[in-house]
Amino acid sequence: MDLMTKEPYNYYQQPTLSRSSVQATNNKQPTTNNQHSRVAQCKQPTTNTSAPLSASNQQPTTNNKMTRKYNVFGLGNALLDMEFEISLELLEQLKLDKGVMTLVDEDRQATIIQKLKGQPCEKSCGGSAANTMVALSQLGGKGFYSCKVAGDEIGAYYLEDLENCGLDTNITKNNRPEGITGKCLVLVTPDADRTMSTFLGISADFSPEELATSAILDSEYVYIEGYLVSSPPAKAAAIKAKEIADKGEVKTAFSLSDPKMVEYFKPGTLEIIGSGVDLLFANQSEALTMAETQDLAVAMDYLKTISKTFAITRGGEGSLVFDGEKLIEIAPFPVKAIDTLGAGDMYAGAFLYGITNGMSWEKAGNLASLASSRIVTRFGPRLETEELKSFIAVDS
Repeated sequence: MDLMTKEPYNYYQQPTLSRSSVQATNNKQPTTNNQHSRVAQCKQPTTNTSAPLSASNQQPTTNNKMTRKYNVFGLGNALLDMEFEISLELLEQLKLDKGVMTLVDEDRQATIIQKLKGQPCEKSCGGSAANTMVALSQLGGKGFYSCKVAGDEIGAYYLEDLENCGLDTNITKNNRPEGITGKCLVLVTPDADRTMSTFLGISADFSPEELATSAILDSEYVYIEGYLVSSPPAKAAAIKAKEIADKGEVKTAFSLSDPKMVEYFKPGTLEIIGSGVDLLFANQSEALTMAETQDLAVAMDYLKTISKTFAITRGGEGSLVFDGEKLIEIAPFPVKAIDTLGAGDMYAGAFLYGITNGMSWEKAGNLASLASSRIVTRFGPRLETEELKSFIAVDS
């Protein structure tokens, strides 16, 4: 299906999607898709013309910090990542569009897995917001992750991984319905690019029923991944979560997630954003697409009408952070990238940790830049907990 024809959305006929957000040596925007994450080493338990939103109170107060149990409540898709290192020739044989994410049905994914039989595979629990929440927790923050998995073996593995990473969740051993937990095949080629084939499984049914209102109200921020806009029940969950947060005076953060999500689902994205969020994450391509412009200055002016603050990642050029009053340029940490999976997720997780744990917005941006630069120097979007924590001292 060609979405340009405005036909009703079908989960399994979605156009290919791309994602980029990483501090690398070259100025090419890596096509990192933030909907997915890899093995964690966790050992701890229509243009808007309205005026810019006010951000005079964007920093959490000391009292708020003392009385809220969670730094961040996150919600998003729950997927098992299966990462393979393959040749360009094999990727061509699989007939997948290189460097982007494609949603497929279960049969198509099974066919691909069969063709990958015999290839070494690393498995982990993923999802854009999940990866962000894991990074937050590894750094020492307290998080709650709301998602949906099935009562299968993968669902049990997913729950165990969240618990091992120190995250609280709505999932229990007894509330996982029959079905299939979603999977994402992550195919990494020698050029450090990654191509993904995703079957959402039961994540397509994520809905307001999976939200934990008490946990939302006990959080400093609610973090919503933009990928939820593609599923009607998931979009409803995102809208409901923001509604609960707004009424409970909980700050809201939103990630645009992918340029194609913005392009094809902008009306739905604006529905989730509603009257505006407190913090918005985007890479440069997403910001430009959202504002329907090629001028970054124009895009930033637009973002100020839908979010009080924002962080825009720019690949090898670093990132730009707007704290509600001034624009801060965050320098990149030049590295040689070998796998760009999850860099944007890491950036968001480190940044959210920083601003909810007493850091200035500039220091939080530097921490996020450093952490995301290191993640692309190895396979997978998670780091060893002790290594990630060491970056806090580097930036202090």
